[in-house]
Amino acid sequence: HRRFLEEEEAMSEETADLPPTRLFMIRHGESRVTVDRVIGGPRTCNGLSELGRRQAERLRDRLRETGEVEATALYASSYPRAIETAEIIAPILGLTVTEEPGFGEHDPGPDCDGLTFSNFLERYGMPDWESDPHAVTFPGGETVAEFRHRVGATLSRVVREHRGGAIVVACHGGVIDAAFRTLLRLPAHGAFELQTTNTSLTELVTTRRDRWRLVRYNDAAHIAGLPLETPRST
Repeated sequence: HRRFLEEEEAMSEETADLPPTRLFMIRHGESRVTVDRVIGGPRTCNGLSELGRRQAERLRDRLRETGEVEATALYASSYPRAIETAEIIAPILGLTVTEEPGFGEHDPGPDCDGLTFSNFLERYGMPDWESDPHAVTFPGGETVAEFRHRVGATLSRVVREHRGGAIVVACHGGVIDAAFRTLLRLPAHGAFELQTTNTSLTELVTTRRDRWRLVRYNDAAHIAGLPLETPRST
């Protein structure tokens, strides 16, 4: 987080004549692991549910009709649910998908990846995500602090590489949470929760001094009329 801010300050003068940088963050469509109530990390994620694909197709159709996103780069995390979401909208943007593992969700590690939620709670109890971000919440996985640092470092590099462009990132709810903390200079740790809707658009833009301004959050008008979710497994 601190590194991102330092690099942002150092580059603000030399990028003063560039157009604003725009960042569009899209949470993936509903995933199969969510429906199955499974911790779906990078090893076991098996893509979008049927509803998730419909959500992404609705977003694709919206972008075709409105032309509201003129992107210069399209990224997705390495999770299949994010890649599938990006691939569905890619033809409308006229871009190929660049996989970027740094935009992946909080990695539960190999021991917890693939566990059902109920099995995880039976083994380890309910995690305390915020009292100590350096504490182990997923045995063998990332701490909260490591996850947020990874996302911040990835954002720093990708924004630097696409200054003055429009970047689309298909990612995850936790990644959008971490991006808010970094870009909007919110507290790095402590209670802070967003309820980001599947395939919603979140848009930020740089200001004259390379600060970030939130344009919109959780814009999911395109999925109006669809079911809120697929019935969950018991």
